[in-house]
Amino acid sequence: MLMMPRFTQTFFLAILLLFVYTMNNTVKADPVPKLTDSQIQQQLMRLPGWTQQNQQLQRTFIFKNFVEAIAFVNQLVEPSEQLQHHPDLLINYNKVTVTLSTHDARGITQKDFDLANMFSQIAEARTGTQK
Repeated sequence: MLMMPRFTQTFFLAILLLFVYTMNNTVKADPVPKLTDSQIQQQLMRLPGWTQQNQQLQRTFIFKNFVEAIAFVNQLVEPSEQLQHHPDLLINYNKVTVTLSTHDARGITQKDFDLANMFSQIAEARTGTQK
């Protein structure tokens, strides 16, 4: 067995206890409830272009060129960070496919619709045409 001075043992134990305490008492955000199929369909009617793909929301935005597509993607950063909710993105030249789901809820939540709405507003403000 490794021999440590008494002070080192006490210090090590104090750090370990602090770590355990911190892990057990960390404030966790309330889980966001998963929406029902009926709730999802109601909200999709108010969000043109977005579809449900399994347990995800998805929309493909089409722009004039690659530069416009990347400029759009760059504008998604701030609202994503504000909501602490991040999309999956697929960029294919002038097309950007955005996929949203709430992993903790294992499905679609209000957070996904809030972000989808913000992304749609950003796209509408850009000069490109959207699908």
